[in-house]
Order: sequence, then structure tokens, then C-alpha cells
Amino acid sequence: MAARVPALTGIRTLAALAVCLTHAAYWTGHYQDTYAGRLSARFEVGVTIFFVLSGYLLYSTWVARLRRGTDTQPVAVATYFAHRARRILPAYWLTVTGVYLVFLIRQNPTTYGTGWGGFWRNMTFTQIFGLGHQHTGLTQMWSMVAEVAFYLVLPMIAILGVALCRRRWRPDLLLCLLGTVALASPLWIFAVVGADVDLTARIWPPTFFWWFVAGMVLAVCVPMMSRVHTAWWVGAGVAAFVISGISAAGGATMTPETAAQTVVKHILYLVVAVGFIGPLAMAGTEQPGAAAGDWWTRIWASRPAVWFGEISYEFFCVHVIVLELVMGLLGYQVLLTGSLWWAFIVTTACAIPLAWLLHRVTRPIWHRNGVGANR
Repeated sequence: MAARVPALTGIRTLAALAVCLTHAAYWTGHYQDTYAGRLSARFEVGVTIFFVLSGYLLYSTWVARLRRGTDTQPVAVATYFAHRARRILPAYWLTVTGVYLVFLIRQNPTTYGTGWGGFWRNMTFTQIFGLGHQHTGLTQMWSMVAEVAFYLVLPMIAILGVALCRRRWRPDLLLCLLGTVALASPLWIFAVVGADVDLTARIWPPTFFWWFVAGMVLAVCVPMMSRVHTAWWVGAGVAAFVISGISAAGGATMTPETAAQTVVKHILYLVVAVGFIGPLAMAGTEQPGAAAGDWWTRIWASRPAVWFGEISYEFFCVHVIVLELVMGLLGYQVLLTGSLWWAFIVTTACAIPLAWLLHRVTRPIWHRNGVGANR
């Protein structure tokens, strides 16, 4: 696991708030086929930031061993899986259980994911495989299915990379391998979007795999970089986000109508995530050109950002059920009326203490042996 870098924890604040904002926009009916409507949907790029971070942080361990020539003592895969399980499962399972309990006393607006069958699907990360299994208050958890799938395949890719490099530091071979692996996503997208297959296939893990691989590529490249021009990287990320609002990246929806639109949107999201994370990753190294004190690093290494970043996973888990309750509290009609910003602000304010409590309850389970580094 990569050593803890405060700014890489802090940038998770941006990712979590962006996801909350896009859900507030959707719930209040702001997903319209206009530039502003499409852009409000594009704040889902927070998920891409989370995925790229996972790829970078988790693959850095294997990269560091190859660079130091210590791969003769391979990463303990069993320990890696235990760390991932301890970090992810407690908060996730508590959230799923809590949401199902809420809807034992509150009327559920849909029948999706209800009953013991829906409960076990959500508990086992299988709710996105087939229509009608994503429960109210847990719809954001599709991304956790992709995250867990990546956890499962990462060791296989990493071990293959070590074998390909013959236990030497060969970044050229690693990048060729990762580039080949990344092709799985566009191939999958063109195979399922518009085809006569289950609609949920559009959000199955292969669709988003290249976002994780982008983080892995960053883990390979950062140690070789001598200098980063932060303004250019961040500027490219902002520009890509602004451009993502055009119709060529699809409508105001998570899954565009065509494969070409999906690919365009995913590439723009990659530019956003890599542009925002790259300078922070470089600042966390000991490279001579690492600008550890530049403005972008200072923002995300600040105490408020790092504090929120520490509970960002728990915030992500609970914010949708909180948003469901906030909509009723504010008297808004779901998907029809309401202020995006009031829904976002009130949801954030209510979800933060709940996320903090969930974080504190589960922390003793995972906060040992470095499990919590940047996660």
C-alpha cells in the first residue's frame, strides 16, 4: 500500500461532494437536455476520481517493489484481500442493513430490491446484474460493485506484470500490459451499448475498468516524472469537465445512448481525474521536481479537506438515503421540483455527522497495519 499522502486523502472530498451534488441535481429534476442540465449530470465524475485513486494507490505497492528490486518477496495477496475486506465491508454492510431497516417503517416508492432476495443481492455486490435489484437509498452502490471487481482482479494483473518484466523494473513493458488491459473497457462498451443485451450490462464492471487502469498507469509514470506543471494538469481537468457538457458526450444520464458517446464521456472523465490527481501524486514522491507545497497540493492537504476525505467513503455510503429523507423534509417532489443547492447543502450537512459516526464505529476494524492509508 502506498504511504499516506494527505492531499490524496483530501481530493476524496472533491470526489464525494461531486457525487452528492449530481445526485441532488437528479433528485430535484435538473437533469435536462441542455448544456447546464448535462453539466449537472457530469459531477458523477467524482466516481472516476475515486476509481483512478484506487488504481494508483493499490498498484503503487507492486510498482515500488519492482523499482526497488524487492519483488523476490511478493506482495501477500491474502493480506491484501483481508485489508480490502476490512476497509470496505463493515461500513457497506451497516449501510445496506440500515437502509433496509429504514424502509421497514417508511413507505418505499418502488419495489426494486425489496425482500430477502434484494437484501442478499445488495449485501453481496450482485444487485446490478439484472434489472430491478437496486434498492431505494442504495442506488449509488453500483460503483462499489465495480470497485470490488477491481480489487479481485488487481493481483492477477500485478503478478502478470512482474512475470512479464522478469522481476526487473521495465516500465515500458508494464505500460504495454496496462494499455492492453485498458482496451477491455471500450471493447465492452461497443459490445453492449445498443446491442440486444441486458441493459444493466452498461454499468457492469468492465465498462469502467479503464478508469482503474488509468490510476495504475499513473503509478508507473509518476516515479519517472521529473517535473509537473500543476496549472496545466488542473487546467486540462477543468477544461475536460467543461467540454463534457456537450451533446457528443451524451445526454444528462449516466449511460449515453450510443457507444461513441459513452467512450467520449469516459475519456473526458479520465482527463479530469488524472489532471486533478497527477500533481498530488507527484507531490507525494521524493522526486526533485515534486512541488510538495504548490497551491493545488495545499488546498487538498488542508485540515478540512483531509478530515472530510477521511470520512468520504462513509459519506458516499449514506448520502443517498439521507437525500431521500431530505427531499421529503424540504417538501420537494422527487425528479420534479426543488432547489439543487438546498438539497445538496442540507443533505451534506445531515450526512456528515452520520458518516463520521459510521467511520468511528468501523475504524477499529480496519485502522491497523496501514489499512486506512488514503482510503
